[in-house]
Amino acid sequence: MIKSHPVSLREQQYPLIHDLANCIESVWQNNLDLSPYQVPEDLGYVEGALEGERLVIENHCYSTPQFRKLHLELARVGNGLDILHCVMFPNPEYAIPIFGADLVGGRGSISAAIIDLSPVHPERALPPSYHKALSALPPIHFDQTRELPEWGDIFSDFCLFVRPIGDREEAAFLERVRDFLTLHCQLAVNTTPLTSPSEIAQILAGQRYYCEKQQQNDKTRRVLEKSFGAEWTERYMTTMLFDYAS
Repeated sequence: MIKSHPVSLREQQYPLIHDLANCIESVWQNNLDLSPYQVPEDLGYVEGALEGERLVIENHCYSTPQFRKLHLELARVGNGLDILHCVMFPNPEYAIPIFGADLVGGRGSISAAIIDLSPVHPERALPPSYHKALSALPPIHFDQTRELPEWGDIFSDFCLFVRPIGDREEAAFLERVRDFLTLHCQLAVNTTPLTSPSEIAQILAGQRYYCEKQQQNDKTRRVLEKSFGAEWTERYMTTMLFDYAS
């Protein structure tokens, strides 16, 4: 069971980030058998400073039979920048994609919103069950789409990367995340685990490739290095944000 925190950072964050954090945990709780995940003691809640403003990071992590690690990170810089970051790392015996979602916003708008189910198969394709389920979702329109980063070959054809404008588009993005997440949890629970060592090794390689690409995100790295230094940032990005099973 997910335990509520006495004072959560999300209560102070941009409304869509607050609502999406609650949505993610609700879908997890309704569809998965959650267990605690041991977060390093000094990385669960972190405070620092960025250009004179207070930086707070709050991590919530769980595990399930299908997922090695469910990670929801909330962060806030001063009163002007709010961040939500979520990744679901499957156990390598499950040949399923990696769910990822990020929101960046504050001061009255969301500047970036991304959601995807990233394939980890060698051919960079989603499993047929996922392709069929995602293709059946109704089309959704956003006025402002954004370009994926240069290292973005890890993302699927269904990746949604936008700047939602106004309440209607924010609500639409929230519902699309709920759709992706619910499908993912339901399909994962009904996936038969792999038993072939060679197939499991391929999945591990795909997950490692995903993490190594994500670790190339210079924007995240620069913000963390300004606040906590290069050594701490490297540890955080490789053991908390994008760690992979070996």
